[in-house]
Amino acid sequence: MICCQFVFAPGGYDEEFHRLDQEIDAYARALPGFVSAQTWTAPERGLVNAIYYFTDTASVRELARFPAHREAKDHVHRWYQGYQVVISNVTATYGDDRLTTHP
Repeated sequence: MICCQFVFAPGGYDEEFHRLDQEIDAYARALPGFVSAQTWTAPERGLVNAIYYFTDTASVRELARFPAHREAKDHVHRWYQGYQVVISNVTATYGDDRLTTHP
């Protein structure tokens, strides 16, 4: 499984941001390899972590090539005060199955 994290410090959002954000999220969720998504905040640091899980790298590549995603990347500094992308391979997940937030 592939974990894609977009950690960012929010800035100012406009109509274009919300349109692209909705398009990208809908596209990601429609990809065959999509598993789940979740968002975490660290208010003490002013950060947000949007996390998407996929079964394969092909789906991640498709998301990266999605025109709305490419357009949003061109304007990232307009909407965020800073960001970091972390892509990782998940080797295991486990728990007591009482949480619905895990992939």
